[in-house]
Amino acid sequence: MIKHIVFFKLKERSPESVAATVAVLRNMEGKIPQLLSLEVGADLIHSERSFDIALTAVVASLEDLQAYQVHPAHKVVIAHINEVKDLSIAVDYEL
Repeated sequence: MIKHIVFFKLKERSPESVAATVAVLRNMEGKIPQLLSLEVGADLIHSERSFDIALTAVVASLEDLQAYQVHPAHKVVIAHINEVKDLSIAVDYEL
């Protein structure tokens, strides 16, 4: 099992902008067969070092992670994120 975690800091950090991006991310749920689980949450603290959104996904294998990366539903997310993000960081590790 592979856990895929991504943090996003948006250019526009308003509650409306964050909520719109959370909705785009959550829209992948049920559309990508390789995703065993998907969690998306908006930051509650809003400190200087906080990122705005966290995504956590679990897939069965590296092959499934690669299939997720190129899935059409994920490509829609990538296009949106590329427009709205200031910064993103990710880590993928084996469970």
